[in-house]
Amino acid sequence: MQRCLMLFAVSLVFSLPLAAQHENHPAPAAHPQAAPRGGASDKAVGGGYIPSHGPQRNLGVQRQNPPQQHENAPRQEPQQHENVPQREAPREEARPNYRDQEGHPEAPHVHHNDEWVGHAGGDAHYHLDHPWEHGRFPVGIGRSHVWRIEGGGPGRFWFGGYFFSVAPYDVGYCDDWDWDDDDIVLYDDPDDPGWYLAYNVRLGTYVHVMYLGR
Repeated sequence: MQRCLMLFAVSLVFSLPLAAQHENHPAPAAHPQAAPRGGASDKAVGGGYIPSHGPQRNLGVQRQNPPQQHENAPRQEPQQHENVPQREAPREEARPNYRDQEGHPEAPHVHHNDEWVGHAGGDAHYHLDHPWEHGRFPVGIGRSHVWRIEGGGPGRFWFGGYFFSVAPYDVGYCDDWDWDDDDIVLYDDPDDPGWYLAYNVRLGTYVHVMYLGR
């Protein structure tokens, strides 16, 4: 019995300094996750990020319409020339490259700071003689409405019973979209009437799309 009491006393003597040490040096508190600041984090693309808003309207760009010929103006007949070679077929139009830094897509895309790369507005490729001829999308658009594509392709795809088509000029920008599973978010196009901007949540890229109805 005395031996047990002696061992207990010895252990108590050695444990007191350790307890005092823990009281003087408490365990570090967990650090809150730091919010991304300017730099590479703001310039990231895709990966599930959803922009808080669409692109701003570009007030400095006006659509270039072809000049119209007045009815009373005399028409110029084409002149006939002999031995004139035929004009060559027009070459494929050069596309701008939207890869603004290494690792970013060549298609129009959105940075994680909500910068819409590639949206200039007023591009003649998106001119429509009859905007909204199928009406407007009657359900929600914007970041709080994420839609999963259920099938189709650029010419005609759908979700929830609603149908859309990608602008012909933008078809090359959605080659890597998954038309059976990708999530998209629709935003208003403030500069090109008749079009929505469909943003791919996985890739961070976007294209112009037209609502076709149900």
